[in-house]
Amino acid sequence: MALRQQVQSMTEETICPICLDFFTDPVSLDCGHNFCRSCISQCWEKEINSCPECREEFPERNLRINRALANLTEKTRKLKLNPEEKESKLHCEKHQEELKLFCETDKKLICVICRDSREHKSHNFLPIDEAVEIYKNQLKSSLDSLTEKKSAVLETELKQKRKISEVMEQSSSLQTHITSEFSKMHQILTEKEQRLLRDLREEEERILEPMEANLREIQENLNSIEEKLSKLQKQMEQKDELIFLKEEACRKRRISDETRSLSVSAAGLSIGKFKGPLQYTAWKEMINSINPGKTLLFIFLILNPVVKGLKGLQGPRLNIHFAGC
Repeated sequence: MALRQQVQSMTEETICPICLDFFTDPVSLDCGHNFCRSCISQCWEKEINSCPECREEFPERNLRINRALANLTEKTRKLKLNPEEKESKLHCEKHQEELKLFCETDKKLICVICRDSREHKSHNFLPIDEAVEIYKNQLKSSLDSLTEKKSAVLETELKQKRKISEVMEQSSSLQTHITSEFSKMHQILTEKEQRLLRDLREEEERILEPMEANLREIQENLNSIEEKLSKLQKQMEQKDELIFLKEEACRKRRISDETRSLSVSAAGLSIGKFKGPLQYTAWKEMINSINPGKTLLFIFLILNPVVKGLKGLQGPRLNIHFAGC
């Protein structure tokens, strides 16, 4: 029994997964799986270069001769054909008679005594050779059908991979396009922002320059007044009456000579220019840089929500007109 199990184990290692028979001229693929040279060659005639076991694909048909497996297969084949082993397998374990029949009902090998027993009463029987031929034909039919299904599935797999690749390539192209288009819009918005900030700074400087000059004049006048107040305070403290009257006469003359009128210089920034519908003016500039064929789609998909938002703002009503709408 132990010998039989060893032989069975060795047999499993020397069977080709494609033809299900002993290896003939076995070769190894890059993934490590083994096949008959003729089996894998026929298989690759119908499909891409891939391993039937693990599905790994290979750019080239690299078949390495497996001499160790070829030697093991030959030894196993001889061991299977050993007369003693063959005889032990062709005898009924129950009656020790030679197994000559195949019970179709129970799907098992039986001897002549088993055929006449109550256990197999009314069963259908076939000679072993005939049963082998029938079931081999059935197996071959199933194998052919499964091979066709496999080819169809492989073709479907290949098509699916192509579709996935197409979507990935399309997505990559669209990502590049989106990045490019938004870079253009970012540039337009940045330039618009910088231009407005520059205009605001220039207008601020233009308005503040006279106001600051007027402020300096006011401060100078204030300093002059404070200086005079200080002198008046000292005069009030003068105890000599003659000197007091002399200084008083000079003081009145100077005050009448230096009297000046002062006023506040006022001006305001152009609020409407810098606080108006900046989104609208920015988008309007962006429209001019867009491909004319895409303008209408751009307006409906992007500007329409912006315009709706602007309509809800408090303030003067906006009259927005787009060319071509």
